[in-house]
Amino acid sequence: MKNRMIVVLLTGALLAAFLYTENNILTVRHITLNLEDLPSSFSGLTIVHLSDLHGKSFGPNQEKLVSKIRAAKPDLIVFTGDLIDRKRGGEEAGLRLMDRLTKIAPTYYVTGNHEWWAGDFSALGKELVKRNVKVLANQHDRLERGEDWICILGIDDPAVQPKALSPTEVVNRELDRAREGSSGFSILLAHRPELITIYSQHSLNVVFSGHAHGGQIRLPFLGGLIAPGQGFLPRYSSGLYSHGNTSLVVSRGLGNSVFPQRLFNRPEIIVVSLKKG
Repeated sequence: MKNRMIVVLLTGALLAAFLYTENNILTVRHITLNLEDLPSSFSGLTIVHLSDLHGKSFGPNQEKLVSKIRAAKPDLIVFTGDLIDRKRGGEEAGLRLMDRLTKIAPTYYVTGNHEWWAGDFSALGKELVKRNVKVLANQHDRLERGEDWICILGIDDPAVQPKALSPTEVVNRELDRAREGSSGFSILLAHRPELITIYSQHSLNVVFSGHAHGGQIRLPFLGGLIAPGQGFLPRYSSGLYSHGNTSLVVSRGLGNSVFPQRLFNRPEIIVVSLKKG
């Protein structure tokens, strides 16, 4: 009886340690994109991609997360939505992270569905701007190196729009607005990866997205189990994809929302290197 109890306790402790690791121990994924249309001056540009924090903290003052980002020595940081959670909030944890990120590299941000489901985004948006976060709301920014430039576009999550409009109509309209006045090599920040068909129709070179949470549970040989907007066995849940001439980078995200546990799907930081070629 005593031996059985020891086995049960040991098994429970190992299971608890495993579940904690799956939710809290960060991984860093490195992706290199070889892009023919990339202006030569931007070859070697390093971008850290983050998404779906959902108000989670990684140590005091987000130090565990920030230290790994700093070690990547990014030229840019992009965050593709769901900084907060509609039920749990998490503004303090999200703003603490953003305050530190902008001291490492220029930081660009677009909304996810949770920012809009949580209520009026304007107050949070103002706090982000105060921290020098570049909030791209259906608009673009132009980065220049010598005589070369690239454009970074960002669109709001379609959850902000009336339900009378389809996501396709909303995203096409937002992309037209963001595209206005832009030219050349273009990077898009957009929360939802399942809309890649629409993004690629707008002649975008690279798209960064999140939203899928890596499929929440990842199965051997099959990948993610379920993702919002894609259902079971989602096509776009983690890593690098291509659609036409557009490369899509999908983050597994950092936090959780509806389902509180990740399995074989630890929170991740993606480090993307752009190369001319």
